[in-house]
Amino acid sequence: MLETKKIMSGGQKLLPGVMGGMGPQATVDFMAKLVAQTDANCDQDHIRLLVDHNPAVPNRHEAIAGDPKPVVNALVAMARTLERAGADFLVMVCNTAHAFQSEISAAVDIPFVSIVDEVVSELGLLSPAAQGVGIMAAQGCLRAGLYQSAFNESGLKPICWTDSELTQFMTLLYQIKAGDDLAIIRPQLEHLAQVLVRRGAHVLLAACTEIPLVLQGGTGPTPLLSSTDILVSHTIEYALGVRTLPTVF
Repeated sequence: MLETKKIMSGGQKLLPGVMGGMGPQATVDFMAKLVAQTDANCDQDHIRLLVDHNPAVPNRHEAIAGDPKPVVNALVAMARTLERAGADFLVMVCNTAHAFQSEISAAVDIPFVSIVDEVVSELGLLSPAAQGVGIMAAQGCLRAGLYQSAFNESGLKPICWTDSELTQFMTLLYQIKAGDDLAIIRPQLEHLAQVLVRRGAHVLLAACTEIPLVLQGGTGPTPLLSSTDILVSHTIEYALGVRTLPTVF
C-alpha cells in the first residue's frame, strides 16, 4: 500500500467535492484516511469537504453491460449539486463509475480528478521497476477497460483475472459491501491476489475501493498499491494548492 504520510497544511486553497456512497464503507474509508493524512493540530487545520454520499446510485456494473442512462443521470446530478454548492474540483470514490467520467466532466465547469489518471501518474514513482501490474478490480471496471487502456498507453502490462476468478472476486465484493466477516474474506482475497502475482504481476493495484477495507498491508513481498490512498493524498495536495489541477476542456 501507499505509505501513509502527513501532508503539511499551508492553508486550504480549493474545496474538493466528493462523489461518494458507491459503496458507503469505501467513502467513509476515504474520508478517514484524508483526515489521518492531513498534518493538523486542531479542527481548523483540516480539509473542508463537500460530500454527496449517495448509495442510491444504480448498479454501475449492470449499467456498463446494459443501459447507462440511470447511472449517468445520478452521477451528473451529484456533480452538478457539488458544483453549485461551491466545489472547486470533483473526486469520485468508485473506480468502476469512472467509466462515465466523460459524461460527468461534460456536465460541469470544474475539473474532475480521475482516480485512474492519478493512479497511473503515481505508479511510476511508487514502483518504477514494475512492468506487469495485477489489476484487482470489479467486473464493470475491467469490462470498461479503464486501467487496461491506461496501462497499455503507459507501456505497462495489465494482468487481469479470468472470468471465473472475477466471478469469485465479485462474490467477495458483495460480501464486503454486506458487512460480512472480513476475517473469512481476507484469505480468499489474498489467494486471488497471488493468482495475479503468479501470472507475472510485479505490483498489485487495489483498483476497487472496497479492497483496502480487507487488505491493509499487502500480500507478501509483492507491493499492493491502493487507488484509495493515492486519491486521498492527491486530493489533499490539490486542496492545498501544492498540486496543479487538470485542465478543464
